[in-house]
Amino acid sequence: MAATTSGKIVQNVFVSHSFQQNTQLFASQSQGRRDYNFAPYPRNSNLPSPLGKLAWTASSMQLRTLYKPKNHFSIQRNFHCNASSSASATALPYLDKTDFLKLQNGSDIRGVAIDGVEGEKVNLTEPVAEAIGTAFAAWLIEKKKADPSQHLRVSIGYDTRISAQLLQNAISRGLAGAGLEFVHYGLASTPAMFNSTLTKDEAFLCPADGSIMITASHLPFNRNGFKFFTNAGGLGKADIKDILERAADIYNQFTPESLKNSEKKALLSFKKVDYMIAYTSDLVKAVRKASGNIEKPLEGFHIVVDAGNGAGGFFAEKVLKPLGARTSGSQFLEPDGMFPNHIPNPEDKAAMKAITQAVLDNKADLGIIFDTDVDRSAAVDFTGREFNRNRLIALMAAIVLEEHPGTTIVTDSVTSDGLTTFIEKKLGGRHHRFKRGYKNVIDEAIRLNSIGEESHLAIETSGHGALKENHWLDDGAYLMVKILNKLASARASGKGGGSKVLTDLIEGLQEPAFAIELRLKINQFHPDLKEGSFREYGEDVLKQLEKSIGSDPSLHKAPVNHEGIRVSGFGGWFLLRLSLHDPVLPLNIEAPSNDDAVKLGHAVLAAVKDFGGLDTSALKKFVGAS
Repeated sequence: MAATTSGKIVQNVFVSHSFQQNTQLFASQSQGRRDYNFAPYPRNSNLPSPLGKLAWTASSMQLRTLYKPKNHFSIQRNFHCNASSSASATALPYLDKTDFLKLQNGSDIRGVAIDGVEGEKVNLTEPVAEAIGTAFAAWLIEKKKADPSQHLRVSIGYDTRISAQLLQNAISRGLAGAGLEFVHYGLASTPAMFNSTLTKDEAFLCPADGSIMITASHLPFNRNGFKFFTNAGGLGKADIKDILERAADIYNQFTPESLKNSEKKALLSFKKVDYMIAYTSDLVKAVRKASGNIEKPLEGFHIVVDAGNGAGGFFAEKVLKPLGARTSGSQFLEPDGMFPNHIPNPEDKAAMKAITQAVLDNKADLGIIFDTDVDRSAAVDFTGREFNRNRLIALMAAIVLEEHPGTTIVTDSVTSDGLTTFIEKKLGGRHHRFKRGYKNVIDEAIRLNSIGEESHLAIETSGHGALKENHWLDDGAYLMVKILNKLASARASGKGGGSKVLTDLIEGLQEPAFAIELRLKINQFHPDLKEGSFREYGEDVLKQLEKSIGSDPSLHKAPVNHEGIRVSGFGGWFLLRLSLHDPVLPLNIEAPSNDDAVKLGHAVLAAVKDFGGLDTSALKKFVGAS
């Protein structure tokens, strides 16, 4: 049954006797392994099964779909999902807390959801996802101090990954089993999911008390995961650990009866909302406001979008076109979780080459590229010059400092010295270099504001960026809206020149002639670790580097540094730090020349050469050492 409210669609789907008959018919037609359609539901479609039940046999463990939803961007592939099960499973394999905690990736949950990559075993199964859904429900009830009569509501969305619906349905069963309401948004962006906890519009069943985005950012097709939000922002590392520990306990208490009960609860009432209507409408309004409320402030601009077959295809049709921009030449807007054209990642060279070529081929004013779930972005000007990494930060800093003179710009640890000079000497702001990790950067900006130091922008070189004016929402689309605002306001004030107005904003940014990142892996099985953790070993490496630097007069350790060891010398700098999640010590070097970079590399190699558990082969190759 569909109800239309002010042009906004909310679908309430109730399970009927005829639906059950249809699923039985589909089941009788399914034999063993077959083609699966994992593509998301189309908007306003008749949903043959709102929570598609899956079945598997213990002998073959082969997935059988009980329905095959019709849609406009069908992805047909053969996949074998190891031990993926639902309420009809016989017995679940035992998993302990360690198994669940392996799914933590900082403030996200990520795992292997689909078989198909050799050596990567599926560990984000449907029962695991269901347990995580129940655990999030318990966490949210505690956080909101809710009583049983409140019926908290959770919104759920996903990017274009082929395992999206399986995990959506599983996590929905977990929420329903815990007594929470859930609303499916279908194909959505991560920023939109957070925004749904802030929007106040009952027509869209908002605000949601909590929100879940199903995504694994730019990782390969077989991976997937979850990001969680409340109106206070994204959950932190401690919250994710808490949820996973709860999920481990819940998982091992599952019984066939409890799984069936949660499935029944989820199927009894199902709601779907096209929330992207509200989200994109806000983006359009923001640009119009910046131009002085002109209806089509981008009329005459030619802007191409590259969505990388992720969730960002909406930007061309739902944001740029209503603002009057011409979008011909936009590419890879069609959702395809196999990412057949390039990795949807603004840091990837092939991805940036693709959008640059599209701009040049179409003689466009501007190019915009997004990652899979649209929380990261980058741009390209009319000459093909990229606005990513340090340049994107410089551009956003210039825009923000025009609006908030003297404000502090918080970045991650690998930004260049030239960027610091640009922000502080030319723009008159303050550059606060902090740790890697978008959540770390955002939280640090919030902390600075809480102690009286004004900060309006937190941004990573990866393309993650958040603004105080936008509730510190990590939103790649909103970053691009700020750039569009600049174009629109320049046009409204009589200034032409297309995207040259953007290029002019970063004039004077000193960029390194040479930059490289090397990853020095720690062998966790090397006897040097003496059964200690890779983190302890990595810290020992950093201590030795710091000691070595102190005896070299040509090198100078940064007086203020929040992550790793940062050292200047030979006209450049290097940073050696311990990865947030992996047994790796990334080494970043920037210098005026390759020779100067090699000198810095030699200094690092001399300091760490006696650590047998550290693979320095990449560094040796770079400096030419045998």
